[in-house]
Amino acid sequence: MSNQPQTPDSQEAEVQDVNELIKQRHHKLELIKQTGKNPYPNQFKRNHYAQDLQDTYKDQDKQTLADQDKIIVDVAGRIMLKRVMGKASFITLADMSGRIQAYVSKNDLGEERYNDFKTWDIGDIVGVTGYLFRTNTGELSVHATDVQLLTKSLRPLPDKFHGLSDTESRYRSRHLDLMTNDDSRNAFIVRSKVIAGIREFMLSERYMEVETPMMHVIPGGAVARPFVTHHNALDMPLFLRIASDLYLKRLVVGGFERVVVINRYFRNEGVSARHNPEFTMIEFYQAYSTYEDVMDLTERMFNKLAMDILGTTELEYQGEAISFKAPFERLPMTKAIERYAEGFDMSKIADRDYLAEYVKTVLKQEVKDIFGIGKLQTIVFEETAEHQLRQPTFVTEYPAETSPLARRNDDNPEITDRFELFIGGREIANGFSELNDPIDQAERFKQQVAEKDAGDDEAMHYDAEFVEALSYGLPPTAGEGIGIDRLVMLFTNAPSIRDVILFPHMRRKD
Repeated sequence: MSNQPQTPDSQEAEVQDVNELIKQRHHKLELIKQTGKNPYPNQFKRNHYAQDLQDTYKDQDKQTLADQDKIIVDVAGRIMLKRVMGKASFITLADMSGRIQAYVSKNDLGEERYNDFKTWDIGDIVGVTGYLFRTNTGELSVHATDVQLLTKSLRPLPDKFHGLSDTESRYRSRHLDLMTNDDSRNAFIVRSKVIAGIREFMLSERYMEVETPMMHVIPGGAVARPFVTHHNALDMPLFLRIASDLYLKRLVVGGFERVVVINRYFRNEGVSARHNPEFTMIEFYQAYSTYEDVMDLTERMFNKLAMDILGTTELEYQGEAISFKAPFERLPMTKAIERYAEGFDMSKIADRDYLAEYVKTVLKQEVKDIFGIGKLQTIVFEETAEHQLRQPTFVTEYPAETSPLARRNDDNPEITDRFELFIGGREIANGFSELNDPIDQAERFKQQVAEKDAGDDEAMHYDAEFVEALSYGLPPTAGEGIGIDRLVMLFTNAPSIRDVILFPHMRRKD
C-alpha cells in the first residue's frame, strides 16, 4: 500500500483514468452483445479448484506430467494477471481456493476465439478447459484447449502495486480487499476454521447447540448498553441481544444440561480497534460443574484450536510471543492490583475512602456515591492491570458488586466464583459459577436497578421471569462467554477487530 499522500490534482487524474477504463469496458460489453454472444453465460461446469490441483500434483515434475496421459481439468476464476505475447498468452486465475496459471495460444483456440480472448480484461471471470503441465520455471499450469468469458467486469481492479488507497477503503469495499489482499482472505479463512473448530469441540463435549431470541423484552445477561427498537404490532420497545445468559440458564432449569449458542450480539458502545457494536460470541452453560471446570475446558479448547489451525500453541501477536500451552495463570483480582497498580497501598484494599481517592486522583476516573468497595476495586484493576496481562491469564475472585449473575464464594461472600480471561492485554472471555439462589438474584437485580437510576446506562434491569425460573431450581451450573472476534485477532495477528469482521460498522459515507 502506498504511503504517499495524493494531491487534489493526482486524485482528479486518477478518477479520470478510472472513468475512461470503465467507459472502455462498457464499450467492449456492447461489442460482445452486438456479435450475438452472451457476456454472462451460465453453462460452464467447474470441476477442479486451483489449490487442490497445486496440492495433488506438487510432487510431479515437468517430465512426469509430460510422460503420462493428459490430465484434463476445468477451472474457473477471476483473471488477476495477464501477459499477451503475440500468438500465446499467460493468465493467472484466482478462485476460492487459490491461484493457478493458464497458457492460452492461437494455435489451440483458433484465430477468432484467440482474438476475443485478447480483449478480455483483468478482473473478468473466465472458464478454462485444458490439461496440466509445468512451465520451464516449474509452475503448474493449464494448457488451455478452450476458454470462455463467464462474466464481464465493468470496473478495473485496484492497482496491483498499491491495492486499495487506505484502510477505510478496505473495510468499506471488502469485496475488493478480498480480491487483491491475500492476507485478508487468509484471515477470514482462519476465522471460519476457528468457529467450525469451536462448534466441533463443544459437540464432542456433549453440548447441544440451541438458538435464543435476538430481540429481548428486557436486556439482560451482561453489563452493557443495548440497542433499542420498537415492535409496531405489539406497541412495545424491544432490545437487541447483549447476551444469552438468562435464556440459556432457563434451558438448564428445563433439563438441557449442556447448551451452547454461537451467534451475533449487539452492544451500543464505541467503535475502536477492540470494539464493534455487532460482534460474535460463544456462550455455553454446563450443569453440575464449577467455574474451575469451565477454565479447564477453555484451556483444552484453545489448545486444540491452536494445534488444529496453526499447528502450534506458540503464537506471535504484533511482535509479542504468546503461548496457548496449558495451564494458564490463575490470578485473583486483588493480586493483580498488588502486582500492577503503582503506588497502591494494599493494606487499604478494603478501605472505600482510600479507593475512591486513588481512583479520582491517580486514575482520574469518576467516582459516584453509589460505588461500593467492589466497584472501586474493579476500576483500579481495569485501569492498572488489564492491559499488562499479556500471556493467557484467568483473573478470579471478582467482587459480588460487579458480578450480578455470579455465585458468591463459600468462604468470602464479598467475592464471586468468577473469572475473566485476558490475552494480549484484552479480555477474551468471561465465566463463572452461576448464581442459582433466586432470593440473592432478586436482591442483586435490585442493586443493578439502583445503579441504573443513579445514571449507569449499562446496569441491568430487573428480570422477574428469570427470577421465577430460578425458583424452580437451577442445578449447580457454570458458564462462559468467549469473544470470537478477539480470539480470531490473536490467531491472525490482526491489530484491529475490523480486520477480522467482514463488514465492520463504519460512519455513514455522505
